Amino acid sequence: MRKIIVSNYVTLDGFFAGPKGEIDWFVWDEEMANYSKGLLTSMDTILFGRVTYELMAGYWPTASPPAEDPVIIDAMNSLPKFVFSKTLEKVDWKNSTLVKGNIADEVAVLKQKPGKDIVIYGSGSIISALAQEGLIDDYLLFVNPVVLGDGKPLFNGIMNRLDLKLLGTRTFQCGVVLLRYQPAARD
Repeated sequence: MRKIIVSNYVTLDGFFAGPKGEIDWFVWDEEMANYSKGLLTSMDTILFGRVTYELMAGYWPTASPPAEDPVIIDAMNSLPKFVFSKTLEKVDWKNSTLVKGNIADEVAVLKQKPGKDIVIYGSGSIISALAQEGLIDDYLLFVNPVVLGDGKPLFNGIMNRLDLKLLGTRTFQCGVVLLRYQPAARD
């Protein structure tokens, strides 16, 4: 069965975006790019909520080297993308599918289909909904050396406690620390 993997940058105080959705605080360097490229080889599908989809769809189709790595540009533009939204009427970015149904039901079906793992970038509301349903298998949290004081929390509206087990850590030279967790019940 395919795994659902959260791969998100977060601040030290737990936000994945600033109060207005800003992500200008991300720390990125060649080491981070190489790690991300390696991670992309294990995935073949991306899940987005509306806000993250609109941000990404407004950037990646026109991204180019040297500002971005060609491997990452290709993956972001060519991989299948499922966009969960009740307000969007259509999605135009290459290989995007709009999903208006129940998030948990749709993702449970996707997990059963053949293929590589599925990744969620950004999309805090999707992460919270799927975490509550026990559908997230792996959390890759890239803690950036910044405190915003205010912003959009990665986990919002969680009704039941989520116990996690630390699988590993990695410190990048730029100061980012990767924390990898899985739900504790998966032991």
